[in-house]
Amino acid sequence: MRANIASVEFIPVEVAATNWSENTCIVKVTDKNGLYGLGEADGPPEVMKAFAEIENEHKWLNNITEAVIGHDPLEFRANYQRMYDTTKWIGMRGLGMFAISGIDMALYDLAGKQLGVPAYKLMGGKQKKALTPYFTLYPSLPAGATLAQIVEAYKPLIAKAKENGAKAIKVCIIPNDNVTDKEIVAYLRELREIIGWDMDMMVDCLYRWTDWQKARWTFRQLEDIDLYFIEAALQHDDLEGHRKLAAAINTRLCGAEMSTTRFEAQEWLEKTGISVVQSDYNRCGGITELIRIMDICEHHNAQLMPHNWKTGITAAAARHLGICLGISEYVEYLHPDFWNGTLTQNLTLNEPPIIDGTIEVSDKPGLGIELNFEFVEKATGRKF
Repeated sequence: MRANIASVEFIPVEVAATNWSENTCIVKVTDKNGLYGLGEADGPPEVMKAFAEIENEHKWLNNITEAVIGHDPLEFRANYQRMYDTTKWIGMRGLGMFAISGIDMALYDLAGKQLGVPAYKLMGGKQKKALTPYFTLYPSLPAGATLAQIVEAYKPLIAKAKENGAKAIKVCIIPNDNVTDKEIVAYLRELREIIGWDMDMMVDCLYRWTDWQKARWTFRQLEDIDLYFIEAALQHDDLEGHRKLAAAINTRLCGAEMSTTRFEAQEWLEKTGISVVQSDYNRCGGITELIRIMDICEHHNAQLMPHNWKTGITAAAARHLGICLGISEYVEYLHPDFWNGTLTQNLTLNEPPIIDGTIEVSDKPGLGIELNFEFVEKATGRKF
């Protein structure tokens, strides 16, 4: 029997970080029958928890969890709008959007469980025969590693991707001001030779350039290695630089990775000419907002490939939304076969295997998340 929402909890999970942050904040939304759904929010976990516990002060500053308690979890847009309205006074583009994202994700899990249907049916239904990810491959190396050391670290990751039949992988340019653009060109050429030509190759520049012409020069030298897309080439808010760069190169340019709301995604599309929007599951406003961003992308003939660097909770959401994204060829995926992060390896239990480069989408009710309760209880110090 379906029931309205009874409680919303933000549960920080903090582990020792590597050079990539691994902390998260689990969001647990429970209905009056005790059934619960799970999501996760980006941002510093303790800050997210504090945000969720803000006391009501006036019309434009209310507790975000109270905006959904007592309401039907199936009413995604109505719940989103009430939550969004609580952020007016403290910023409708900041941490509040991260919190909304976590709650919204959990609502799809809970509503799916209540109805006994997989979450993708609540997101519009399958538009693909199979979910084909591009696997994000980032070697765990010190920030000062040389390009030669990075190439060596990539070799086993690329070999494993080939063994699994990966159709596409993404490599990165680790930030290092001492490396020249000419060296970056040679580095990416070497990686392409290792990858071969049977897989699509993406590159994450990790916001290397402030001068769009330097980025243009670099990628014009690389047109013959057939990069699928270029991510985070310029500083995030440099929309004019992105516009100039997108017009000057033949490779797809990505943007909006750190954006929040459909309004920012639309601004990116209207002002920059990017080909791939990367609004994040945990930042932009959640699944409900991503579905609206998908419609905007379709109108602008752009792909939506949401940024996905989190845990198995978000990976589950990525699988369900990804199978519904008919406008996009790939879905970003951080798979435990390729990243040895503590939370990636241990927070959830049921990561589906890679089969000929594709990943199965569960038909279990909700998002199909199975938490590793022993790990969570040890990491948080509380019974789940």
